[in-house]
Parts: sequence; structure tokens; C-alpha cells
Amino acid sequence: MSNSQDVVLCGSFNGSVRIEGRADRLTSDAGVLALRELDERLGISAWVAERVVDPRNPALITHPIAELLRARLYLMACGRRHQDHADRLRQDAACRLAVSTRRGLSPLETPDGLASQPTQSRLIKTLALAPNLAVLQESLFESARRHVLARPGGVPKAVTLDVDSKAFEVYGYQKGSAYNGHYEVRGYHPIATMLAETADWLAAELRPGNVHTAHGVIEHLLPLIDRVQRHIAPVEAIRGDAGFPAEPLLAALEAKGIRYAFRIKNNEVLARLAEPYFKRPVGRPTNELREWVHELSYRAESWSKPRRVVLVVVERFDRGQGELFLDYFCLVTGWTAEERAGVDVLAFYRRRGTLEGHLGEFSSVLAPALYCTSRPKSHVRGRPPQKTTEPRDGEAANAATFLLYGLAYNLANAARGILNREAPRKNGDGWHLVSLRECLLAVAARVVVSARRATVILQEHVAELWTIFWHGLDGLRPVTTPCHNSS
Repeated sequence: MSNSQDVVLCGSFNGSVRIEGRADRLTSDAGVLALRELDERLGISAWVAERVVDPRNPALITHPIAELLRARLYLMACGRRHQDHADRLRQDAACRLAVSTRRGLSPLETPDGLASQPTQSRLIKTLALAPNLAVLQESLFESARRHVLARPGGVPKAVTLDVDSKAFEVYGYQKGSAYNGHYEVRGYHPIATMLAETADWLAAELRPGNVHTAHGVIEHLLPLIDRVQRHIAPVEAIRGDAGFPAEPLLAALEAKGIRYAFRIKNNEVLARLAEPYFKRPVGRPTNELREWVHELSYRAESWSKPRRVVLVVVERFDRGQGELFLDYFCLVTGWTAEERAGVDVLAFYRRRGTLEGHLGEFSSVLAPALYCTSRPKSHVRGRPPQKTTEPRDGEAANAATFLLYGLAYNLANAARGILNREAPRKNGDGWHLVSLRECLLAVAARVVVSARRATVILQEHVAELWTIFWHGLDGLRPVTTPCHNSS
């Protein structure tokens, strides 16, 4: 390919088809420019970069922390989950324009391009330092706060927090990973809390893989509630699954006057309490599966007092037997029956399915790759390293990587929120991260450079969606209120 106009390949299926290699500035990820514009309006990466401690010698820095962060976040959001993708896209024109801190055409004129994979690895090692890891943990809350304040319509009068945990599988030995018998995988078992009104991550912590669902939930949730109430809006309620409603958490929420709805595990006592309600009403059954809600008072052995429990009796269909049978589950709630009826508590709890869907999106679409180890390198490009360096803390590096994925999710989720407002889907389901990536982010373009500007040329139907997205960006309110001492 010494001559860029040489014919590289010919199509045997069609003699008129010629495939050429040219030095044109092409990109398959033009959406990084849309992410940069959204990031610029919300100020997320700039907020992180200002607070990260950079131990490098300033005289030897080619890529500032801000550029390294943007490259990692934007590529994660576009599905480029491995650090090697930074090498493959080093000369990508759109990525260089989106990531660079420089103005004008200078991002395209310098020979450096994006940071290489080793530089990205050193970024993770830097972010794994204790003060920088604290900044990353706070960045989730700050990005969610900025998204809430910037949305049209103002801040909600009260918000709901969804807390959950999910196992993330790793391969090989990763420090802090362990086998989880419930999920039957070896990995980590992080806990995360999401803001229900916007589906943003507020906080996340990478925990060993074998800890219980509620391990550390008090330390995780209670300070977060205080931060949300100081800097976003009053917290009305908390939702969670059956692993969380232990006495310390329930008592702490009641002391703060915060309502809750948690599922509780079925047991023999609940089965006896539910048995009198296993009766269908008189008459022929309908074509749809039915459910009934009943009020109970129940005290678990570990609880300090009886609490209100909503018993939900449901019809289920056994395909093997071809018969209907009755089943049940229970919800413990901090609302009284006068404050919220049982059917309303059930409807409120079921909306946490949205959180589970977003966690599923996070694990399947962004697909976090946690593979940082503490082993020092024995070879670099087939040769022994010229100098030895102190090995990084693999567990802290994986925690930093996981938090970067969370921050990339929040950025992509803010973009999704704009499209949900400006271009709602006809099926009413809203935009998914997959459709966001396919239609807005991972789109092809050509960058044409003239004397004074770079023009990014999109396909016509893509440009229409970008016009809608830019209109939504213009509708964002400026975030001017700083968040001090939010930790």
C-alpha cells in the first residue's frame, strides 16, 4: 500500500467493485464527539481531572490526565472495553478531536494521537492510588448530581434510591476475587445504589466475590442518603431485594424517617401466615394470571419489633403439569397502611425492575473487563524489562477500572436521557444502551480538514438524530452550583 491509490482488492462477485486504501480521515466511532459535547456541558471529566493526583514528572507528560480519562470513558461507552483499543484508534480523527484539550486543528496536527495501551495501564495504576480512588468513588455521585441539576424541568421534590448487588465474573487469579456459591462464578460482588428518577449510579463499591449481599450496606447507604439529601433532593424511600432487610438497616432507615420496601425471604413462619390466604375467589378463572394482596404483621427472629408485611399471593402456570397453582412472596415496608395501600407498595417495589434492567445493561453492554493483577511483568514485547517497577495493587486497580465503567455508564445514560426526551421510541420502551450505541455513538463518518476547520461528515439519517441530540443539549440547564464536602 505504498501508493494509496493502488487497488488493494477486487470483488469477484461484482467486477465493478474496487477496494482501495487511502489516507482519508475516517472513523467508526464518530459518537465520541457527541459524548465530548455532553461531557463539556456537564463538566464531568474536567471535575475528575482537577482532583486526581498525578505523580508523573510534568516535564515528561505528553497526555494530560484529562485526555487519558476522556479516551478511556468515551471508548468504554462506545464498546471499546479493552485498553488495546487505544492502540488501534490512536490515529482516529474523531477520537483525537474528542479527547484533546487543545483547540483548533492542533489535535490532528500533532504526531502523538491517542495514548497507547501502556500509558492507559499507567493511568489505571495512578487512579488506583488511595486519594484518586476516593475521587473516582465521589465522581459517580457528582456526575449523577450534575445530570439531575441539568435536566429540563428542575430537581424532583423527592427521590427514591435503589440498592442492589451483582456478581461480576473474572478469569484467572484476581486479588480480592472469590467463588460465589449463589451465582456459581468466581469474581467480585459489588454493591451499587442508583437514583431511580434518572437511572444514574450514585455509588458503587467493589467487594470480594464471596461476601453476603448486605455486607457493608450500612456504611455504603447511610452516608449516601445524607449526601443526596444535602445536594440533590430529599430521599423519600429505599428499595432492595431479599438480601438487605436486616435489623440494623431497617432501624437506621426508620430513625431517619425514610420509608422502604424490601422483599423478604420465604420461610416456614411466613408460609404458615400465608396459608389461610391460599384461596381463589368463587367463579371461573380469567385468561390472565391473577394476584391478591393481604396485610400481615410479622417479626423475624433478628428484628427488634413486628413490622408491616405485604403478602402477595400470585397465580403461576406450571407448563409441565398444565395446571395453575398459587405461590406467594412478601414485602416488608416502612409505610403504614394509611400512608400507602398494599397494592401501591407492590407497584412501587416492582419499579425496581428498572434498576435490575440497567444493571443487566451495564454488565452485558459495557461488559466490564476486570483483569488487573499484582504480578510484575517478566517480559515486555518478548524481552526482559529494562527496569523494574513496583507492582500495582491488582484489587485497587480493578476497583478503579470498575468505577470508570460506572462513570462511562452515567455519561451514556445522560445521553440516553436526552434521546428519551427529544426522540422517544415508538414502542414506548425508551432507548437502550445498545440502540444508543448503534444509532448515535458507533457510527461512521469522514473528517475533512480545511485551512481553518475540521468538518465531520455523517450519513444523512445519522445527522438527523444528531440534530435532535444537539437540540437536547441546548436544553440542558447550566450546572453552576458547586458540591463541596459531599463526602
